[in-house]
Amino acid sequence: MRKLLKYLKGYEKETILGPLFKLIEAVFELAVPLVVANIIDSGIRSGDWKSVLLQCLLLVGLAVAGLAFSVTAQYFSAVAAVGFATKLRHALFERVQRLSYSQLDTLGTSSLITRMTSDINTVQNGVNMMLRLFLRSPFIVFGAAVLAFVVDPHSAVTFVVVIPALCIVVFAIILASIPLYEKVQRRLEGVLGATRENLGGARVIRAFCAENREKKNFEEKNKALLIMQKAVGRISALMNPLTYVVINLGIIALLWVGAGQVNKGIITTGAVLALYNYMSQILVELVKMANLVIMITKSFASAARVEETLAVQPDVPALSDSGQTGVDESGVRFENAALRYSGAGEDSLSRISFSAAPGETVGVIGGTGSGKTSLMHLIPGFYLPTEGKVYINGIATAAWDRAQLLRRIAVVPQKAVLFSGTIRDNMLWGDSAADDAAIWKALEIAQADQVVRDKGGLDAMVEQGGRNFSGGQRQRLTIARALVRSPEILILDDSASALDHATEAALRAAIATLSPKPLVFIVSQRASSVMHSDQILVLDDGTIAGKGTHKHLLDSCKVYQEIYRSQFGSEEEMA
Repeated sequence: MRKLLKYLKGYEKETILGPLFKLIEAVFELAVPLVVANIIDSGIRSGDWKSVLLQCLLLVGLAVAGLAFSVTAQYFSAVAAVGFATKLRHALFERVQRLSYSQLDTLGTSSLITRMTSDINTVQNGVNMMLRLFLRSPFIVFGAAVLAFVVDPHSAVTFVVVIPALCIVVFAIILASIPLYEKVQRRLEGVLGATRENLGGARVIRAFCAENREKKNFEEKNKALLIMQKAVGRISALMNPLTYVVINLGIIALLWVGAGQVNKGIITTGAVLALYNYMSQILVELVKMANLVIMITKSFASAARVEETLAVQPDVPALSDSGQTGVDESGVRFENAALRYSGAGEDSLSRISFSAAPGETVGVIGGTGSGKTSLMHLIPGFYLPTEGKVYINGIATAAWDRAQLLRRIAVVPQKAVLFSGTIRDNMLWGDSAADDAAIWKALEIAQADQVVRDKGGLDAMVEQGGRNFSGGQRQRLTIARALVRSPEILILDDSASALDHATEAALRAAIATLSPKPLVFIVSQRASSVMHSDQILVLDDGTIAGKGTHKHLLDSCKVYQEIYRSQFGSEEEMA
C-alpha cells in the first residue's frame, strides 16, 4: 500500500484537511457528555431552567458545527480518494497496455479485469475510510479515556481495562482475516473467468449442448467463492458481538463503581452519566474502527495485487537513439528464432530462419496449430523469441522502442475486432491524422468502400464488436484500418478467411498496386491465397518444412504438396 501513496500526489490539501476537519468534529462530540453532565448537576438539580435552555442550545450548536465539519471532511476525503483511484487506474491501464503478450498470458485477462475494477474500488473505499476515521476513532477513544480520568480517576480505571481488551479483539481478527481476503479475491477471479468464457463462447456451448456442464463448472467456482467468503465472514462477524460484550461488561463495572462513588458523595450523578456516555462513545467508535479495519484489511489485500501488477516491467526495453544510426539493412530477418509460451512444455516454434525484403509478398501456410500466428506475433514484438533473434530493419525486436516499431507495422489479426463508434473512428485507429481521402483510399483497396456507402458513409455507427456487420465486412474494415497507416510491413493473419475467392483476389491485386509497396505477410490455410507470393513459408509442427515459390514447393515440399492436393486435387486436375 505504501508504494501506491504516490498517487495521492496533487491531493495533499484534501489529504490533510479531511482528517483535520474530522478531528475538529470529534472535539465537539467529546464536549457533549460534559455539557449533559452540567445540565443535570447545575440545571435540573437546582431547577435553573434558563441554564438548562442555554445548555440545550449549546448542544444544538455543537451538533450543527459538528455536522458542518463532518460534511466538509467527507467532501475532502471523497475528492482525495476518487482522485487517487483515478490516477491509479490510469497508471495500471497504461502499464497493462505496455506489457507483452507473454506477460498478459501469465497475468491472465480475468485477473487484470478484477484488479482494474474490483481491487481498485476496494482500495479507493479504504483510502476514503482511512482519511475519515483513521485518526478520528482513536482520537475519540483515547480522548474519552482522558476526559473520564478528568471526571473521576477512580471510576475511569475501568477504561484502562476495557480499551486494551477491545484492541486485542480487533487486531486478532485482523491478523486472522487478512490472508483469507486475498484468497477471496483469487476465487472471485475464477468466477469472473468462467463468466467471461461462457459469455464469449455462448454459441459454441449451445452448439455442443454443453450448457449443463458449464453450469456445473460455474456453480463449483461460485461454491468455492462462497465457502471462502463464509470462512472470512465468520471471523469478521465475531467483531461486533465480542466488542459489545467487552463494552457492556465495562459499562456494568463502570455503573457499579460509579454508584458507589455517588453514594460516598465523591462525584455527582451527572458525572456518572458523563462517564457512561464516554463509554458509549468508545463502543460506537470501536465498532466503526472494527469496520474500518475490515475495510483496510480488504484494501491492503487488493492493494498488494495492484502493486504486483504495477511491479511487472515490460519485457521490451527502449532503444537508445545511438542504437538506430548506421543501420543499412531493411526488411525482416529471422535467425534460428524459437518461441515457447509461458508454462508450455515444448517450443511452439523452433529453428526459424528466413529473410524478406521490402516490397515482397511472403505467404505463410500450414495446418492448424503449425505455428503460423505465433510466427507473425514475433515480427511486431508481441512475443519475444525465447531463442535466436528477429530483426526488423537490422535491429532486433527486443531492442526496438515499441511505439516506433509498431508505427512501421500494421497487423490484421485472425479475429476481426471493431470498436463502438463510427466507421471513421475505427479507421482513425490506423492513423489519427488521416483525412477522409486517405480513409476512402484504404477502403477501396480493402474492397470495403461499397460496404461503407451502403451503411451510410464514414459516420455510420459501429456497434460493440462490429456485430452490425457480417464476418466478411468486419474483415475488410479491419484490413482498411491497417492500410490507413501506410505501413512498411503489413501482416494479414488469416484475415481474409471469410472472403470469397474473387474478393480476396481483388484485395491482393489492389495491395500490389500500393506505392511504395509494403512488405506483406499473408497467413492462410488456402493455397490459392499464397500461391502468387514471392516466397512461401510452409510450417509444420513449429518448424519451416519448406521455403520458396509455389512451383518450387510443388516439386520439393511434401507438406505443401499435401495441402495443395487436398484443396485442388492433382496438379493435372488444377490445370
